[in-house]
Amino acid sequence: MAFSRRRFFALAGTTAATLVVGDALKGLYARAQGTAITTDAYGPLIPDPNGLLDLPRGFQYRAFSRTGDFMSDGNSVPGGHDGMAAFAGPNRSVILVRNHELSPNSTTEVIGNRYDEFCKGGTTTLIVGPDRKLIRDYASLAGTYRNCAGGPTPWGSWISCEENTSTPETTPETIEQPANSGIFVPNPNKVSKRHGYNFEVPALRRPKNGTVDPVPLVEMGRFNHEAVAIDPRTGIVYETEDQGDSLFYRFIPNQPGNLQAGGILEALKIKDMPKVNTKTNFPVRKSFEAEWVRIEDYDPDKDTVRKEGFEKGAAQFARGEGIWYGNGEFYFCATSGGANSGGQVWRYIPGRNAQEGGTIELFVEPNDKSILDMPDNIVVAPFGDLILCEDGDDDQFVVGVTPKGELYKFARNAINDREFAGACFSPDGQTLFVNIQTPGITFAIWGPWNKA
Repeated sequence: MAFSRRRFFALAGTTAATLVVGDALKGLYARAQGTAITTDAYGPLIPDPNGLLDLPRGFQYRAFSRTGDFMSDGNSVPGGHDGMAAFAGPNRSVILVRNHELSPNSTTEVIGNRYDEFCKGGTTTLIVGPDRKLIRDYASLAGTYRNCAGGPTPWGSWISCEENTSTPETTPETIEQPANSGIFVPNPNKVSKRHGYNFEVPALRRPKNGTVDPVPLVEMGRFNHEAVAIDPRTGIVYETEDQGDSLFYRFIPNQPGNLQAGGILEALKIKDMPKVNTKTNFPVRKSFEAEWVRIEDYDPDKDTVRKEGFEKGAAQFARGEGIWYGNGEFYFCATSGGANSGGQVWRYIPGRNAQEGGTIELFVEPNDKSILDMPDNIVVAPFGDLILCEDGDDDQFVVGVTPKGELYKFARNAINDREFAGACFSPDGQTLFVNIQTPGITFAIWGPWNKA
């Protein structure tokens, strides 16, 4: 999907990736110390009589697109609802492109033009009306492996990320089961192609065959991808990796707006701190200069991209997951960072161009799982807060962080203890869309956002 440079920058301000964020957000880190500060920004959560979603008073939701429902293309809604983004559609509609984190042995699957005949992950696309009711839905990417998160582009597409690096060689057709039994059975996770890539899914047009031609964006790297966010000024793509010793990457495209044209993959290094592990004992609120080291072997046979970067001095992060762009800055979660592995949020401010390294700082680290328990997906709200999706133990919450650095519970999963995912706002900023991964349900939430 090629775009002219003029077209790219014309579109840069029109999608959910570039929601305007108030200057107050920059004051967020002023009180984000190791000791967390909490607030009842919207008041206490009210138990939901339907047992789905507890919200503050004055807010309401609509639930739709549940696993097993029939879609407009005749297929069933697959499970594993995960990362998601919202785009402006015709007639005031909202287009959602949603990931499905499914493995070859999953009980549900995305049906369509497959990248890998054995894999069941991919994306579905949902058209939601201005009344927040589902108009239609259909499969849009199929045959990929564990599509966890991703990110919207300024030119109106979704980058879907595979969180798996399986190859045909690493998943033989049969496995010994149980171990040392001499009995070999079909391998439920067999694959026919290499995995660990990103795929692009257009939001504003549906391919003729229903699903996109699944083309891996190889030069963006082969690793356990989690999420991406794009700088609309430069077209540089920032990428997270879900590993305990993950790196933070950027992809400099040869042609901004055309990721299939290839580019350069790099990993972030903190100046004068080579090979630093940022999980614990890292100062909060202190800004560090960033440098970038080039990844030469971006498509290795084994999962070694992060090993190459670390040997060149790149910084390690404890499970990089959700990332979002807002107001010229990037915020990403290190899900198991911190002294209690309860999670961190990092803030990266890019330079004016690829030659400038930018700065990075540890933004939030509460170290109290009753306040924040392993944040995963993240979105910068149009009113300035960060909205975090928990993927921890026990009860799961959507957690907000105010411009003053105060954390609050905004929503609770009243069904079970499974994770929230895919938080994103409608282009008009009035509706928060979010998923409960299992059983897969998508919610539209609205109410008095300006109250806080």
